[in-house]
Amino acid sequence: MMAALTGAVIVLPQGVAFAMIAGLPPQYGLYTAIVTPIIAALFGSSWHLVSGPTTAISIVVFSTISQHAEPGSAQFVSMALTLTLMAGIYQLAFGIARLGKLVNFVSHSVVVGFTAGAAILIFTSQMKNVLGLSIPRGESFLHTWVNIAGTVGATNVYVLAIAATTLALAMAIKYRFPRSPYMLLAMVAGSVLSLFLDGPSHGVVLVGEIPARLPPLSLPNFSFPVLRELAPQALAVAVLGLIEAVSIGRSIAAKSHQRIDGNQEFIGQGLSNIVGSFFSSYAGSGSFTRSGVNFAAGAQTPIAAIMAAVFLAVILLSVAPLTAYLPIPAMGGIILLVAYNLIDFTHIRTILKASRPASSVLIVTFLATLLLELEFAIYAGVLLSLTLYLNRNATPRMPSIIPCPDSSPRRFIPVAPGSTRRCPQLDIVEINGSVFFGSVDSIAKRLGQIYEYDPAYKHVLLVADSIGAIDVSGAELLVEEAVSWRQRGGGLYISGLRIEDRMFLKGGGYLDMIGRENIFLSKKQAIPTIKKRMDKERCEGCQLRIFDECRDSLATAKTPPF
Repeated sequence: MMAALTGAVIVLPQGVAFAMIAGLPPQYGLYTAIVTPIIAALFGSSWHLVSGPTTAISIVVFSTISQHAEPGSAQFVSMALTLTLMAGIYQLAFGIARLGKLVNFVSHSVVVGFTAGAAILIFTSQMKNVLGLSIPRGESFLHTWVNIAGTVGATNVYVLAIAATTLALAMAIKYRFPRSPYMLLAMVAGSVLSLFLDGPSHGVVLVGEIPARLPPLSLPNFSFPVLRELAPQALAVAVLGLIEAVSIGRSIAAKSHQRIDGNQEFIGQGLSNIVGSFFSSYAGSGSFTRSGVNFAAGAQTPIAAIMAAVFLAVILLSVAPLTAYLPIPAMGGIILLVAYNLIDFTHIRTILKASRPASSVLIVTFLATLLLELEFAIYAGVLLSLTLYLNRNATPRMPSIIPCPDSSPRRFIPVAPGSTRRCPQLDIVEINGSVFFGSVDSIAKRLGQIYEYDPAYKHVLLVADSIGAIDVSGAELLVEEAVSWRQRGGGLYISGLRIEDRMFLKGGGYLDMIGRENIFLSKKQAIPTIKKRMDKERCEGCQLRIFDECRDSLATAKTPPF
């Protein structure tokens, strides 16, 4: 109950702020915070995840629907509900199809870059409320700042004073009492300051009275043209919502030692949005702030999230009329703080220092969020992440390996590809990675270098212990290389194939084309057999004798073993 009461107090100002970010009347943020967490808690898998309106989803909703309707209008609300329904259907379908692992393909850099970009967009969108300027809605990021720069001289000092005071108080209270409802307290102070200054007579706009009622029934727009227009954006909302919910659920589960079922979480989020669209709620997802507070306050089961929604409904029925005195500049100041908290400076610094590929993903996603359509920013980040992943896996490590002379039992160590410590007739190459369509060119080039470096090499043993997977393109490459090495008078051999890879090669007929006699369970089984096929005269004159089998057959040689 204490965790639920704490969560209800925290979400009260957040719900109003997020609805304003989404371009919706303030009560829709509270409706979303009442309906969505109940359904998500009942059908999800996390003990502590609290769903509801979020900053990132709100900015995507505003960006999407503002292209088609005036923010705050009845048409805007109707299309927002339709977007929510479609996003929920996508999410539910993903969950039923057991695609929970899809979230793993969205890198952390994409999420960090997108949320940072969304924070800048939110900050930009609130400049008119903080400065009291008249700026057209729906303008691009750059055009908005051009308009701000051109009209900054017309700043309303009363509006700025209320916004700045609310922001400063919120930051001070949060710093001194981090677990207090600092947003709510700061907004109350901003409302008092507005009354003291007689804000409405000086151009300060008030939020207006929120209806003191439970979420009313609603009906999304089912017209085909609207569904067709919103389908791509709904997919972006669905994906972003799932990323938020699952990543937040997992981060808290790491502390609570719970295992999160991604598929069940997909189902819970999908149902919460589907049901919410019929109860005046717009798209929601997991909230890191409320989920973290819920866990820290001692919640043990999803009942805490359900009770928080119930408490919020009671509060809404009790204090809704007081919002008539809440100035929009005070809300603007609070939203600026929300935007600032959204930027993960720690992870941004870590990513920029640790990895160039991850840094490029973060920067591209961040810039795409600011300069392009928001849903395209997500797709661009995901596409770039997958491209870099495939590029990294397209070049598997393939070191030549030799037995370590000082190890017992025998252990193999890597050497340079052109090392003279290798056997003059047999090169043993370990493949670390997958043999798939993306890596066949790199593997073929590496094997070709062996023969080009010294045509005396006739035999190659591929150590497959660390092969991740083999696809059709990879199998065809192995067949081509086996034929080429046979034509050179030697052979291509493979050891350590996993059972599933062996069955795949057998089922496609590739095993027979490579030669079943060239497939071995281990290096220990392969080397004696391959040695019998090597040039005996060169073996007798060899000074290296790096294999135990060489020393066994040349025990009378005068040259000491390597």
